Amino acid sequence: MDLALVLLLLVILTALVFEFINGFHDTANSIATVVATKVLTPTQAVTLAAVTNLVGALTGTAVAKTISSGLVDTDVVHVGSMVLICALAGGIIWNLITWWRGLPSSSSHALIGGLCGAAVAAADNNWQALVWSETAGNWTKNTGLLWKVVLPMVTSPLAGFLLGMLLMGGLMALISSMNSAGGWIARISRPRWVNAFFGKAQIGSAAYMGWAHGTNDAQKTMGIIALAIFGAQTTGTLDNLPDWLAFLHPGGGEKDIDTWIIFTCALVMAAGTAMGGWRIIKTLGHKMVKLHPINGFAAETSSATILSVAAHFGMPVSTTHSISTAIMGVGFAKNPRALKISVIERIVWAWILTIPAAGGIAWGLVTFLKAYGFGF
Repeated sequence: MDLALVLLLLVILTALVFEFINGFHDTANSIATVVATKVLTPTQAVTLAAVTNLVGALTGTAVAKTISSGLVDTDVVHVGSMVLICALAGGIIWNLITWWRGLPSSSSHALIGGLCGAAVAAADNNWQALVWSETAGNWTKNTGLLWKVVLPMVTSPLAGFLLGMLLMGGLMALISSMNSAGGWIARISRPRWVNAFFGKAQIGSAAYMGWAHGTNDAQKTMGIIALAIFGAQTTGTLDNLPDWLAFLHPGGGEKDIDTWIIFTCALVMAAGTAMGGWRIIKTLGHKMVKLHPINGFAAETSSATILSVAAHFGMPVSTTHSISTAIMGVGFAKNPRALKISVIERIVWAWILTIPAAGGIAWGLVTFLKAYGFGF
């Protein structure tokens, strides 16, 4: 087995490690509210998330294709196995730092930052290695960092906050009007009945959230693995594979994502979810604002809608940003004073630092390895 093939397998392994960490880092965000409201136990929520993540991951590959072909210009820099390993390492290291601190930062942005930092370093600090903006006739088909990363990074948190606030405000207005109507309508608007109804409804919104998370987050690592395999195919690394590795040959056309990649990433993410997401669940579900089932329903529905729309257009949006800001919006609709500003400030700083921090780590790794004679 030659070195190039060994490095390709190492990329795939490292990508799956990232996906596992993404499981206990980002998937914890997607189930935090349903656990915090005590509608489901952590074990039940993890099981629900695992199943719905898998279904969501099989729904489409638009986000995976963005990661594999829409951010780095492979005509300027060769994205080889070592570049991808450093990119993934940058994302993994930053994810572990924020997980240890209990901060719900974005694994999506950590991965994108790592990929960009590694690509720039491999191109001898040529920033043209990054695809900044490529416009098409229809704006929804535009590609590049501006359209697929920067704009969604700004607009998705705002959309999550506004949608969470509006949905929660609408539900509060509905309950208030029912209470004013009198009779049996007023009786079913009492807190006991409301909590009972939304306790059941939140199972549906949690499933929606898990599905939406799968359509977006599970695809990002798929894109990295696909990028590595396309590169290996181009350089001839896959020409003489042993039979037991024959599945590595791309099964579809250019930029297609093979089924084995989809299933493997979804299952590894589900395994990671079961391992260690409680730190972040506590921050999102308890420390930021106190949640009841109706609040969890509003936050999950709002966040899942943002993720679903973004996945449709191939935008790698952060689950962390969408659910966190949806919770903030719900809390603001309930009582603006209920939001704990000190916790929100820590989260926002983690968001701001994620892309440059992960990118800086990956850039440093590539630069260090190049200085000691490793080829890129």
